[in-house]
Amino acid sequence: MSVNPFDLNLRHLRSLSAIVTRGSMSAGADAVSLSQPALTQGLAKLERQLGVRLFDRRSDGVRATAEGAILTERSSMAFAHLAHAARSAARGARGFARPEQLMTATQLRAFLQLADSGSFVAAALATGLSQPALHRAVRDLEQLSAIALIERRGRGVALTGAGRRLARGVRLAANEIAAALVEMRPDLAEGGTRITIGAMPLSRALLLPRAITQLSRTAPSVTTDIVEGAWRELVDPLRDGVIDMMIGALRPEPPADLEQHPLFMDQLVVVGRFGHPLAAIANPSLDDLAHYPWIVGRDATPLRRQWETIFAGRPLPTAPLECGSVLMIRGVLRGTDFLTLLSPAQVALEIEARVLQRIGPPVADSVRNIGITTRAGWRPTALQSHFLNLVIDAAKSSTLSENEYVIEQSDWPRLSPSA
Repeated sequence: MSVNPFDLNLRHLRSLSAIVTRGSMSAGADAVSLSQPALTQGLAKLERQLGVRLFDRRSDGVRATAEGAILTERSSMAFAHLAHAARSAARGARGFARPEQLMTATQLRAFLQLADSGSFVAAALATGLSQPALHRAVRDLEQLSAIALIERRGRGVALTGAGRRLARGVRLAANEIAAALVEMRPDLAEGGTRITIGAMPLSRALLLPRAITQLSRTAPSVTTDIVEGAWRELVDPLRDGVIDMMIGALRPEPPADLEQHPLFMDQLVVVGRFGHPLAAIANPSLDDLAHYPWIVGRDATPLRRQWETIFAGRPLPTAPLECGSVLMIRGVLRGTDFLTLLSPAQVALEIEARVLQRIGPPVADSVRNIGITTRAGWRPTALQSHFLNLVIDAAKSSTLSENEYVIEQSDWPRLSPSA
């Protein structure tokens, strides 16, 4: 039977670190303002829910079991996320000094479901709570924060800025507790065998398919959820904890709240149909390239800027199609004399099948670092770590075979749950 993170009593979870730090139930109870019998009963209920023993009782106090240590550490991280979000949401408002300590699991579960559903009706159906109970939960959170968290829009609701900040912290906190459940008992957590990946364009043709193929062999019960998009479309879901990681082109200077793990270097090439008139020229000139129409990225995208850089100081070639869909680009290229700028990995299968081909050498000054982006301080579970290492292995395999355009190979770190 699976356990939702918000099925657990937050006050009892908060007590874990106090017990571990002080080494006794009585001192831990004092720290969280509970009587020792109440805390003992609460922990017994927690252990029954989880089916694990959290503490060994000894004559000189208590000591966390391996499972208790996992839950204590992950819970502490969860409450840190919640505290940061709650205080950010309430910044400048005259609410409670530490509102996160007064929030209940029921309130947080209701609020997060409302944030995801966009209406009280849908949230009620998803949670089994009545609409009045949902209204009351959100109203109580607003009173604790002393600021509006939602605003009505027609028949639905939208989060305010404070509401979005709180929802992010609640989701990250839930993810940490869920990760603890997975690490203690993989069969226990909802979604414990699911990995959600933000796939940017440069990861979809070779890198991710290879890693997922290996995952299906080594962990056949795992569900892999792929969310496609550009960096700008995926970065907020990553920050919100909706996706576990992003894979694709890295930023030259990542935001402070994100970490990047480089895998290999990618270099752009000009691509046209197989048998394109320029294919016979080893090193086409700019005049040669400008003679043909182009498919380019939308304005202000990295590919568009790179294309403009190639022709800097001279009139740009005609570009009748502005498109970010590689599927669309491949379809147009194969039936026309259009040219475009892509990573060879994005059209590797078409090049191998002699449908498309490279035109000339790799483009100078077009190197991009490809890798994995995660939240700063994120600790993957064993399953997530396993998948990350499969991605690293797939990148190594790619750079040693098809990707001759790789000009530099980074170190290959092994990522682990404690990394």
